[in-house]
Amino acid sequence: MSEERSLNFLEEIVEEDIREGKNGGRIHTRFPPEPNGYLHIGHAKSICLNFGLAQKYNGLTNLRFDDTNPVTEDTEYVESIKEDVKWLGFNWANELYASDYFDQIYAFAVDLIRKGLAYVDDSTAEEIASQKGTPTEPGKPSEYRSRSVEENLQLFEEMKAGKYPDGAKVLRAKIDLASPNMHLRDPLMYRIKHAHHHRTGDKWCIYPMYDFAHGQSDSIEHITHSVCTLEFIPHRALYDWFIEELQIFPSHQYEFARLNMTYTVMSKRKLLQLVKENHVESWDDPRMPTISGLRRRGYTPASIREFCERIGIAKRENIIDLSLLEFCIREDLNKTAWRRMAVLDPVKLVITNYPEGDGEILHGENNPEVEGGEGGRDIPFSRELYIEREDFMEVAPKKFFRLGPGLMVRLKNAYIIKCEDFVKDAEGNITEIHCTYIPESKSGSDTSGINVKGTIHWVSVPHAKTAEVRLYDRLFKVEDPASEEGDFKEYLNPDSLQIITAYIEPDLATAIPGKGYQFIRKGYFTLDKHSTPEKPVFNRTVTLKDGWAKK
Repeated sequence: MSEERSLNFLEEIVEEDIREGKNGGRIHTRFPPEPNGYLHIGHAKSICLNFGLAQKYNGLTNLRFDDTNPVTEDTEYVESIKEDVKWLGFNWANELYASDYFDQIYAFAVDLIRKGLAYVDDSTAEEIASQKGTPTEPGKPSEYRSRSVEENLQLFEEMKAGKYPDGAKVLRAKIDLASPNMHLRDPLMYRIKHAHHHRTGDKWCIYPMYDFAHGQSDSIEHITHSVCTLEFIPHRALYDWFIEELQIFPSHQYEFARLNMTYTVMSKRKLLQLVKENHVESWDDPRMPTISGLRRRGYTPASIREFCERIGIAKRENIIDLSLLEFCIREDLNKTAWRRMAVLDPVKLVITNYPEGDGEILHGENNPEVEGGEGGRDIPFSRELYIEREDFMEVAPKKFFRLGPGLMVRLKNAYIIKCEDFVKDAEGNITEIHCTYIPESKSGSDTSGINVKGTIHWVSVPHAKTAEVRLYDRLFKVEDPASEEGDFKEYLNPDSLQIITAYIEPDLATAIPGKGYQFIRKGYFTLDKHSTPEKPVFNRTVTLKDGWAKK
């Protein structure tokens, strides 16, 4: 955005910290995804925030994988996350993993046991939950809370050695069972999980809980500003308690509102369900709100960064309209997409006074929005063309500026034509339109003196190539599927994908992967990863206008 914007609340905090010389004026952030799924547009907001803060204030950002749950994590997700962050235009100072610190975090736990601030509990998950109390009633101490330091050290060592099965014991912090903050009522620090870890293999069978690993990892890395979403506000007191009791580097946690967006879901668990139950093709299905799905659909890094800039950083939850994201990609592609012609619903048009067997090569600009048109391409023209069926009406209303009996229109980059008659089949469908052209009306050298109000696109029949075109729409038919009654999948949009065969101008047969193309008058498209030279496949990124506004 070109206009000057005011600082968000996190930038104000950072600037004050720099003024006061806190941490020597050093800024160090981190982006800490759990590698248990693909990143989505909500993560893009966090990426832009964490990396953006560091960039603005000459700091550093770590990419740290929160890999403390081996059951759900995979190297496939690690690689996809790295690709997404790079694609968005950011580079990390260090690639790190919570698992890098498992020895150090274990030592922290032993330190708290020695201080009498942690104990091994044999209670079941249900018993622990029932002993926690309620927000208005204090919890009850576990019978194991009074174990000696020596016994706790021995049991914790035995847990690490694999002596006990999953769920048999946990390590808990000893804090305050009467605290109004439920997170301080003797929270879990470690659980037993005999599971193969994607990096540490079978070295460990106990794993730290998020709350015990996260702040300590921040501290080990000397992170100055640990930025989380609002649901972590109640966790902050525990974050601070661990750091204070361990007497380690005092990283500090700050919270901002996560991104919620209309016509989609942001829960990784729900997105995984859509993939596993085959409601979508994959994590990078172009209807998914994942960064890889948006990339495959034709969204650009610049459009997503602009979207994150426009929605801003706030302390209050709200829901952002998907149409703002679509606005950002239209703005970007209007400046960068090359113009091409494709006919999605064809009807044949014959120019009866154009010499049979003749043809010519016309010129079309790549992008008229850019000075010089960004070069151009050759467009073959002939006597027989395909045009869009919707560009012809047998009985045209008064303000219909396209083709109908007796009406004139300009063919894009070509000539003015006049409709003389048309042919129908037995069912009454129009199969062929007959026109005459005005030779003096050629685009760029028009001497005909005739003005027409309409211009339509076309493709030459003998030169046309075919392509599979995928018309993507919103994944859900309601604004907030997660808040509706019943199963969120009941609200999937049955018309979110339409596959058609279209005729394209020859130049599109050699379309560049990753490049945006405007199919003139039809929308913005990009080549799909499954495209081949023999069978081009195009995904619609977005329509030219917001069609949902009318709906």
